[in-house]
Formats: sequence, C-alpha cells, structure tokens
Amino acid sequence: MNKLEDEIVSPAQPDPSEAPFHKMTPDFVLDAFESLGFMSDARIYPLNSYENRVYQVGVEDSDPLIAKFYRPNRWSQAQILEEHAFSLELAVNEVPVVVPLEVEGKTLFNYQGYDFALFPRRGGRAPELDCEDTIYTLGQSLGRIHALGQLHPFDHRPTLDMQSFGERSCEYLLSHNFIPNTLLEAYQTITIQLLQKIRARFELIEYTPIRLHGDCHPGNILWRDDHPNFVDLDDARNGPAVQDLWMLLSGEPDRQSIQLANLIDGYEMFCEFKPKELGLIESLRTLRLMHYAAWLARRWNDPAFPMHFPWFNTERYWAEHINELREQLFALEQPSLKLSLGN
Repeated sequence: MNKLEDEIVSPAQPDPSEAPFHKMTPDFVLDAFESLGFMSDARIYPLNSYENRVYQVGVEDSDPLIAKFYRPNRWSQAQILEEHAFSLELAVNEVPVVVPLEVEGKTLFNYQGYDFALFPRRGGRAPELDCEDTIYTLGQSLGRIHALGQLHPFDHRPTLDMQSFGERSCEYLLSHNFIPNTLLEAYQTITIQLLQKIRARFELIEYTPIRLHGDCHPGNILWRDDHPNFVDLDDARNGPAVQDLWMLLSGEPDRQSIQLANLIDGYEMFCEFKPKELGLIESLRTLRLMHYAAWLARRWNDPAFPMHFPWFNTERYWAEHINELREQLFALEQPSLKLSLGN
C-alpha cells in the first residue's frame, strides 16, 4: 500500500448481532423506561455517548428525562451503586452534581439484562476556562467534592494506577495484534521507557488516593447561571486529587500557571491541596493517552466505534500515537508545573 492511512490493521468489521447494545431499539428503550411507571410521549433522542447508551426520553405532561443504559460487563451492580451513592452524598452536601432519580427507593434498574438509571435533564455549556472567576468557582466545587471524597475510599470501584491504565493497556494492544508490524518495535521501545519513568515518579511522590470524579474534563461540566453542574461520574474511582484538576488546564505553561493559581485558590477554601501532586500531571496525561488507545481497541467489536472513529487503527493513527508518546517522554523530563508563591 502506498498510503499509510489506507492500511487498516484491525479485525474485520464487527457483526451487529454480537454487539453489546444490539437490542437497543427505540421501542426497547421506551419499554424499559415505562417499566418504571413513567408514561412516555414517544419522543426519544440519542445523546452523545459511546461507552454507554444515553437517551433523552419525553414524558407526558412533564420535563424529559435522561435514560442511561450501562455497557454490559463493564461495571458490577455494586460498582454502579457505589457511584450513585457518591453522587447522592455530594448532592446532599449541596455540591452541584446531576444525580440519578430514585424510584421506590432505588436508583439502578434492570430491563431484560441491561442495567439502567434515570437522570433529570440539565442544560448548560462548557465552562470558559480563561475566565478567572469561572475557574475559581470550579476550584471551589472540586474542593468540596474532594473534601467528601477523602473521607473514605471506594470499596468496589477501581483505583487509577499505572498498572490498570498503563501496563494493561499496552499488554492488551500487543497481545491482540493491534500494533502494525512496521511500528511494533517503536511502540514497545517508547512504552517501556515511559512506564519506567512513570513508575519512578509514582514511587517518588506519595499521595493518599481519594474518591474522584475521575473524568473531569470540560465536556463533563455544564455551566449555567454562573455555576457548574458536574455530570457523568461513570469513571469515578480512587486516585490522586490532581487527576480531577489537570484536565482543566490548557495552553502554554505560563497560561496554565495562572489557571492553576485560580483553581487552587478556590479549591483550598474547602480542601487542602498537596502541591507535590503536581509532579504527577504528565504521568497521568501519559496514562490517559495509553488508556484511550486501548479503550478504542477493546470496544472495536461495538459497531458504533468503527462508525464514529474511522481513523482509529490505521497505520497513520499508530504512527501519530507513537509520536504523541514521544512528546510525553520529553514532557516527563521537564520541570513540573509549579504553584505561584502566593499559594
């Protein structure tokens, strides 16, 4: 082949009848919804979600609700309920999170083998992270989340660590032959170097894992009336506090330092921040890159993934991914982001 982008190295396209959500027709969603006693007006809109399936469902004489169907075999019911309990704990303490609805004292339901939950609909936009007041307010909310999150760890949900996000991601990609032969040596070399550096960094920087949102990027924050609403705790897990902070920083180091200063000013009104955790940011960013590539590979049997990520698993994709990892190797060798003297 002459064009790198034309060489697809993944398995054949998945059989839709074997996909995890192959039963998820509009009628199925409405039947599941109405099994809880709600009367739908038959208006149903799929929302942007790949890991799970999420729909806005119209309700007669009332506001629409959001129905979230969890991907089978990803979380146990105990793990999902622990996520729900954390969000409800936050809400009781007036932390702005979108919580599951309780129906007859329950928040998790099952319909023909699919676990699902209902949520109120919330509108909003992504927060403006260059606005000092906005990022200060986000810091306050995250400080409140972590003040509760540090009271005790999750018992059932996993911990963000190098093994689960780094080592197992690389092992999966290599054992399932996702890396093209022409790039195999380059991938193995760079990931070995990265994992060595990340392991050393995690051994050097001590921290106490706490309960986290886990995936606190701007897309999971709905900004409305000068306040955030945190949504989608689906990736909630134990981990370092800085995991919920670093994805709100962007741009050149000087710009990130200003954002960080405002974020931590708000954060420390409710929870102490350990500055040494800043040394984990580039390690966490690297692990996220590794985990994301493996996540796409693990989900490749779901027809939604080849449809929405057609660029994945081409030789060009892997070449660019390896270059990203090389950039992270350089980033890991640079001085960590610092708080200003005022903090």
